[in-house]
Amino acid sequence: MKYIAIIGAGCSGLAAVKACLDENLAPVCFERGDDIGGLWNFSETVTNDRASIYKNLVINTSKEMMSFSDFPTPDDFPPFLPHEYVLKYFRLYAARFQLLAHVRFNAAVLNISKASDYDATGRWGVTVSVEGAPPFTRVFDGVMVCTGHHSVPYTPTFRGADKFKGPVIHSQGYKDSSNFSGKRVLVIGIGNSAADIAVDLSRAASKVFLSTRRGAWIIGKTSIKGIPADLLANSRFVFSLPLNLLQWVVEKQANFKVDHDTFGLSPQHGALEAHPTINDELPYQLVTGKVSIKPNVTTFTENGVEFADDTFEDIDAVIYATGYDYRLDIVDEDVLRIDNNRTHLYQYMFPTNLTHPTFSVIGLVQPIGAIMPISEMQCRWFTQLVKGEVSLPSKEVMLKSVSQRFALMNHTYIKSRRHTVQTYWIEYMDNIASKIGVKPNFKRLLFEDPVLAFKCFFGPCVPAQYRLTGPGKWKGARPIIMDAVARATRGATCRKVCAKKRPSRKERNSTLMLLLYVFVFFTLVTMWCFDSFMDLSVVDIVSLLQKERVEHALAR
Repeated sequence: MKYIAIIGAGCSGLAAVKACLDENLAPVCFERGDDIGGLWNFSETVTNDRASIYKNLVINTSKEMMSFSDFPTPDDFPPFLPHEYVLKYFRLYAARFQLLAHVRFNAAVLNISKASDYDATGRWGVTVSVEGAPPFTRVFDGVMVCTGHHSVPYTPTFRGADKFKGPVIHSQGYKDSSNFSGKRVLVIGIGNSAADIAVDLSRAASKVFLSTRRGAWIIGKTSIKGIPADLLANSRFVFSLPLNLLQWVVEKQANFKVDHDTFGLSPQHGALEAHPTINDELPYQLVTGKVSIKPNVTTFTENGVEFADDTFEDIDAVIYATGYDYRLDIVDEDVLRIDNNRTHLYQYMFPTNLTHPTFSVIGLVQPIGAIMPISEMQCRWFTQLVKGEVSLPSKEVMLKSVSQRFALMNHTYIKSRRHTVQTYWIEYMDNIASKIGVKPNFKRLLFEDPVLAFKCFFGPCVPAQYRLTGPGKWKGARPIIMDAVARATRGATCRKVCAKKRPSRKERNSTLMLLLYVFVFFTLVTMWCFDSFMDLSVVDIVSLLQKERVEHALAR
């Protein structure tokens, strides 16, 4: 029996315990707190070097896309889960697979280093401090570090910041708006936390300012008919389209909600060149004047702030929503090095200088999508490696992969501390899934189950797709995939609506016409994407639409 040390009992740690049990490995999970949940276990107390969230936090990925692949969220959960629902889901997961028996609470890991026989065995020494006892070191056959990357706040420096006399906190220390009632508050940053906190503050503060260096694209959580936007966006078909077309569509949709130029949001970069800011309420607070966008801070005074556009605002309190330092101080530096948030890890998991695949970092990746299924996939790969079922490529290949990732990151995203572990969700999931034989086989599916193949390609790429084949295959995967869109909003239905009568011929024809116009619209967009759209005049477009209308009338 091989023993695996797992550091942390948040979402990644729980997935690690489950993956080990699935492969008949013996997990020992060390959690320095007294409960599971990690980031999602809300507490009024802020502790240094521990992740923290605020009272009104709601996850910005839908419940279908954040679920573990073989454990769907309950039907009665809302489409987007408040933090207490996320924790409840983790508790259900832990109970269903009996994970808590393998977790040691109030056990802080102090150090992880190679065991004396590492060269021969790949084993690791893990030094642990348990409450009420002296530290001890135990040897393990493998280690999975699942501590997350939202623990060490990063605060930039500004001229005169030490002169400001009002309260200053990092977003890690923000819990609710009660201490900011009637105040003029400056939130520095425009990521997800900054936007959430600004909206939360706007209900109590007299005025909220959001300061941003470069602007951001504000994307809503929901799409047409209230369907979660990530269900439509995370589709294999969508990501088979040209990226410049996708970026154009995302930017147009963002501007439908609120004009980014008018309200000072417009960035220099494209919508897919930075991590999106997902918030449905910020546009409303902007149009009501409760929140205003300001450029970067240049100087603090005792009671105010001067901005890059030479404007000045009286400020009562400041909140830095400026992200985190990615640090893993418990790991020896000769094993793992992080430079300015850049990790030299193969597939964001494995140090390239190790001779055994027995050490991995889980969840240190920033997908455009939910982290839970990615952490689970990483754990499934690691357990296969420890068992010897699969192997890592050579050191040269891994170094080349890391170098290519840095180059791709620099080419794809704007330069930022935030864009160092970025990836597209489907691309990354498919990449790892293919290494352990759990990526859907579309050629086989097309012959054996064409309806399922259609759903997998054109529908949302829900995590259950990675339980259709290979190790860990689950018979419950197909129903989840087939019913994903309906399940996503099922928990929001509290009142039954009377069944509507069958649409009349006129209504059906109107629907057909609408679909026809949508088809023509996307045809024109595609033509534009390949530079042919610019050759069409307005008259040509109108003629095309009229031709489609006449043909439809003749067909009737």
